[in-house]
Amino acid sequence: MAPTLATAHRRRWWMACTAVVENLFFSAVLLGWASLLLMLQSEGFYSYLCHPPENVTIPANANLSTGNLTTVHEELVHEEPVRVNGWLTCKEQDEMLNLAFTVGSFLLSAITLPLGIVMDKYGPRKLRLLGSASFAVSCVMIAYGASNPDSLSVLIFFALALNGFGGMCMTFTSLTLPNMFGDLRSTFIALMIGSYASSAVTFPGIKVIYDFGVSFILILLVWACCAGLVFFNCFFNWPLEPFPGPEDMDYTVKIKFSWLGFDHKITGKQFYKQVTTVGRRLSVGGSMKNHKEMAALQDGNKLCLSTVDLEVKCQPDMAASPSFMQSVFSPILLLSLITMCMTQLRLIFYMGAMNNILQFMVDGDLGTVNLYTSIFGVLQLLCLVTAPVIGYIMDWKLKECTDGSEEAEEKDASPGDKKKKPRDRQIQKVVNATRAFAFTNVLLVAFGVTCLIPNLPLQILSFILHTVVRGFIHSAMGGLYAAVYPSTQFGSLTGLQSLVSALFALLQQPLFLVMMGPLEGDPLWVNVGLLGLSMLGFCLPLYLVCYKRRLEREKRQHLDDAKLFLKSDSEAFV
Repeated sequence: MAPTLATAHRRRWWMACTAVVENLFFSAVLLGWASLLLMLQSEGFYSYLCHPPENVTIPANANLSTGNLTTVHEELVHEEPVRVNGWLTCKEQDEMLNLAFTVGSFLLSAITLPLGIVMDKYGPRKLRLLGSASFAVSCVMIAYGASNPDSLSVLIFFALALNGFGGMCMTFTSLTLPNMFGDLRSTFIALMIGSYASSAVTFPGIKVIYDFGVSFILILLVWACCAGLVFFNCFFNWPLEPFPGPEDMDYTVKIKFSWLGFDHKITGKQFYKQVTTVGRRLSVGGSMKNHKEMAALQDGNKLCLSTVDLEVKCQPDMAASPSFMQSVFSPILLLSLITMCMTQLRLIFYMGAMNNILQFMVDGDLGTVNLYTSIFGVLQLLCLVTAPVIGYIMDWKLKECTDGSEEAEEKDASPGDKKKKPRDRQIQKVVNATRAFAFTNVLLVAFGVTCLIPNLPLQILSFILHTVVRGFIHSAMGGLYAAVYPSTQFGSLTGLQSLVSALFALLQQPLFLVMMGPLEGDPLWVNVGLLGLSMLGFCLPLYLVCYKRRLEREKRQHLDDAKLFLKSDSEAFV
């Protein structure tokens, strides 16, 4: 039986810690495809497409001069079959396996939007159960295919499709869990995204175990059993309802208010605040009934002044929750799409063309290229370490902030205390997001500058900046959406952003063809163009500065209106 939200809140630390580990081993593991490809070739997947060359016989009367002998030797070397663990490998095998990877990686990115919509409506529990089950089935299917690759190699297509789908289910559902951590929400979102980005090291780690002689089938079956543990962890600890945002729910307050008969759409913490205000007003005004108050009681549907307070105070809250289409066409979301598309194109182009760029720098020395490629793979773990930094920036000083209503109550309680003025929570979130995106884009521009310098040791700095920016941009985007938009739209908006940026990142293929064709492998001018494109990333923090000023004006206007309302209300009791 699914636990309640209150029970899940008490278990939130266990759920968060296990979610980080589960993301690391069960989310975007397909990003470590290079290691999985070597293991699949070693197990003979699609090896039956490769045919050994026929024996080449040299006629007895052939002219075996020095030049002809060299040509024959080159032909023999060219036709010599390549075997991995006794299985033939060839171009046709690589094409089929890469096609299977394309199917899995496409689902890893394209499925985000429908997953987000489903999660916002039905909650994360069902999707997480489905994702963990799909991942376990994918491991079993790969193991079953490895038992007889000559007949069952086709299972790799279905297995990688389920792997990509299950991994994205695990990632997306974990992004709603930080809602239970209040002011630390952005930090935990960054931690979840960091573990997702670092999952690229999972297959390289499995490759190390495989190289020690452990059976490939045994590894996959143990991995499937671990995915089963994820299934049971979700079954016993994740609630059926979606996790509400910290602004929408107070897990420590349990009030049954249906008997009050209010038609106002107020829930959770907001309702509790309003009821507290009403009780306070009634306790003060109960002994002050006069003809003015009696006239107010007889005025149509206005039963009492406290009900008027409810209607007045609820209108801004309802107006502050835009519809999904309003959120989609808001300037913040459109600018975030531009920022994410540009950043994704910059990062993915470098990942796809990295080997060719390194070969251009070292004049084709494959040993050096392999060394630097390994260094780049190890540095992917930096995502897990550095992603919470941007989350900390997004959560900066939120504990010292209060909502507008709370601030007004504090001013009423102690009007003479002006030493410490609490910050407004919404404004502080916008300020933190501005700093996070400005800092991330500065790092992205620095990465573009290092790519322009053809110095091999300097590329290690490029690797570090690439990894840090990849973790920062996803964490900052998740924190921004959690801060600005309703929690019920988080999954849909994140899925839309992921889908649009993935489609835009397909432009890296034409850029790669331009670099390898007209530019003859020189990435200079492509990097110059991408560096100029990176400057568009500053549009979002600049707009957030303007948005913060607008919120400050609206806050001042709201306080002035509240003072005027309190003044007129106090005159009504006189």
